[in-house]
Amino acid sequence: MRQVTEVEVKKRFYLDNPWWNTDETYTTGFKHKRAYFDGLLSLLTEKDINRAIVLMGPRRVGKTVLLKQIIEGLITNKKNDARNILYLSLDNPLYSDISLEKLFTYFLEEQNLSTDDAAFIFYDEIQYLPKWEIHLKTLVDSFPNVQFCVSGSAAAALKLKSNESGAGRFTDFLLPPLSFFEYCNFKNFVPMLSGPDNPSQNIGESNEKFIDYINYGGFPEAVFSDSIKKNYQRFIGQDVLDKILLRDLPALFGIADPQELNRFFATIAYNSGEEFSYENLSKSSGVAKNTIKKYLEFLEAAFLIKIIKRVDDTMRQFKRTTQFKIYLTNPSIRTALFGPVDPDEDIFGKLVETAVFCQYMHNCAISNTFYARWKGGKGEIDLVSIDPSTQKPLELIEIKWSDRVADNIGGIKPLITASKKSNVESTLVLTKTHFQNTTISDINITFIPVAEYCYFTGKIYIKLPFLLGLHPSSATVTDPTRYKAFLQQKTP
Repeated sequence: MRQVTEVEVKKRFYLDNPWWNTDETYTTGFKHKRAYFDGLLSLLTEKDINRAIVLMGPRRVGKTVLLKQIIEGLITNKKNDARNILYLSLDNPLYSDISLEKLFTYFLEEQNLSTDDAAFIFYDEIQYLPKWEIHLKTLVDSFPNVQFCVSGSAAAALKLKSNESGAGRFTDFLLPPLSFFEYCNFKNFVPMLSGPDNPSQNIGESNEKFIDYINYGGFPEAVFSDSIKKNYQRFIGQDVLDKILLRDLPALFGIADPQELNRFFATIAYNSGEEFSYENLSKSSGVAKNTIKKYLEFLEAAFLIKIIKRVDDTMRQFKRTTQFKIYLTNPSIRTALFGPVDPDEDIFGKLVETAVFCQYMHNCAISNTFYARWKGGKGEIDLVSIDPSTQKPLELIEIKWSDRVADNIGGIKPLITASKKSNVESTLVLTKTHFQNTTISDINITFIPVAEYCYFTGKIYIKLPFLLGLHPSSATVTDPTRYKAFLQQKTP
C-alpha cells in the first residue's frame, strides 16, 4: 500500500504556512484579539526560559486564531523571519503517523536551517499524537534555541499530560471563555464608570450588553455571528459540550457511562451558583458519591466548572469540605443546554453571580476566592477574597441583580456584621444600576452596578499580571501589600 511521502508532507507545509509564500505582510484577517495576546507573545519571545508553552482551554474559545495572530505578531511586531516559523495542525491525516521530531526535521531541511538556529514551532491539536508530551519534552531538551508552542481542544487531556511529564519543561497557558471585558472589546463598547458626578451614565446599554454576555457571550464566534447565536444550542451544545462530555473525557479517564456524566453535568449547569453537597448531588443525579467526586474532578480539568469552597462567619475555611458551590466557567454554557434566560426570571440572579465569578476565573485570584455561610442559615456572603499569606479577608461582596437593597439594607445585614467582625477593608454590594458610596453602621460600603464591576474586574485580572510579566492564571500575589493593591486596582 502506498505511503505518504516526504515530498507530499513538505508540499503541505506551504499550505499551512502561507507566510512562507508571500513578500507581503502576513495578516490573519481577524481584527479582534483576545486580551491574552500580548501576554502569550511576550512569553513566547522570552529568551531566558527554555520551556514549551501548552495552550489549553475549552473548545471554541479561539486557540487556533490566537496562534495565527501570534505568528502575525512575531513577523510584523517582533521582526522575525517568516520562514523560521512553522505551524501545523496535527488533526490533518497527512501528519498522523509522523513524529514531532520528524516533522521538525522536515521543516529544517525545507528552510535550510541548522539545529542551532532560532525558530518558532506551533503544533495545534496536539492531542492527536499519542504520547505527545514525551516527544515534546525531548524536543525542548534537544533544541534550546527553538520555542515550541502546542495547543489542543482536549483541555483535560493536555492538563493531565502536561502535569505528568512536563514538570520544568512546560508552561501551561490557560485560555478561558471570554471575560465581559473581552466581550465588550469585541463589541467596541466601553462602559462609563459610575461615580458621584456621573452615576451610571450608560448603565442601560451596559446592562443590555451584560445580559447578552450572560446568554451568548462566552465564545468568540457567537459574539460576531447572529446565525450562531440563533443556533446556540446546536453550536455550543453539540460542537463543544457533546465532544467534551461524550468523547474527550470518557476516552481520557475511561468513563464507562458517558451519558451518566452528561446528565450529571446538566444537573450542575441548570443549578450553577447553588450550594451542593455530595449527598444532595447523589440524590438529585442518581450517581454514587465516589463517582461524583471523580466526575467533578474531570469537569474541572476540562474547564467546564469551578468549585468554590465555603468559609464560616469568621472567614475561616472548614477542615473538611462537605458543602460547596459550583459555577460554570461561563454562564452562556447554560444557554447551550437549556436556552437563554430572560433577565426578569428568578434564575437570572444566579447567572449574574456566575458571571461575576467567571471574571475571577481569569486569574489566580480564583484560588483565593470563597463564599461564606454560617450555621442555621443566619447569614451568607456571596464572594469573599482571602489574603493568601495572612488568611484574613480583604474583600466581601454581595451580588444582587436588583436596586432594592439600596433602600432596604435588611438583605445585606450579614455583610455588615461580617465586615465589622473581620475588620475588612473593602465591602461591596453589586447592584443592577445603583452607584453609591455610603456608611452603614460604621462600615464603608460601595454600591456598584454589576456590569461595570465585571468589566473592570475582568480588565485588571487579565492585564495587570501581564504588566508584571506573569500569566493571569499562574500569577501569585502572596505579599499582603501587593495583594491589597491588586484588589484596589481592579475595583472601579
